[in-house]
Amino acid sequence: MSKKRKLVIAGLIVAVLVVAWIIVARNCPNAGLALTNNQATLHRLKNRTTIPAETDFDLNASLDALLQPGDDRERWSNTRAARIQGHVIDVEYARPEATNCFNLCRRDIHILLARQAGAAKNQHVVVEVTPRFQNEVWSEKNLQTKLVGHWVEFEGWLYFDVDHADQAENTAAGNPSNWRATAWEIHPVTRIAVVR
Repeated sequence: MSKKRKLVIAGLIVAVLVVAWIIVARNCPNAGLALTNNQATLHRLKNRTTIPAETDFDLNASLDALLQPGDDRERWSNTRAARIQGHVIDVEYARPEATNCFNLCRRDIHILLARQAGAAKNQHVVVEVTPRFQNEVWSEKNLQTKLVGHWVEFEGWLYFDVDHADQAENTAAGNPSNWRATAWEIHPVTRIAVVR
């Protein structure tokens, strides 16, 4: 086979892969891109669209309870919701991930909460607005403008993000690269209200 023919075939393969990725990224299923059943299950939890009923809320979940030290893997349940209030430290897009089919235009928005401004990174709790809940009001820019520096109440589903357990103070105590207090999140956020 000639070198030119090999290049044409390689180019066609790349083009097919790019087109396939664009189609999947634009039509990302709630299971995202998952190689295992467990990954698909976790992606579906992150991509929930059901608004929690009052009976879904764990009334013991609060910012202080989420910040409580100690291994908290079993402290909460992915089947329950939470309503927490905290000081918003930052709002920014998350990196592209398999949950959202690596779509650069459909990324989760991370919101970092703490008890007060200036809290150490390992004292932050993460809540996430997923692409399925984003709109003009809940865009990254708008949320950043309206929430940073304010005390805000968030509602949504509790989710233990196992991918970040080794970067959370409660499950990897003393790790100098910890950037959060716990791997538990509100993910997805279903309601946001500025308190003050």
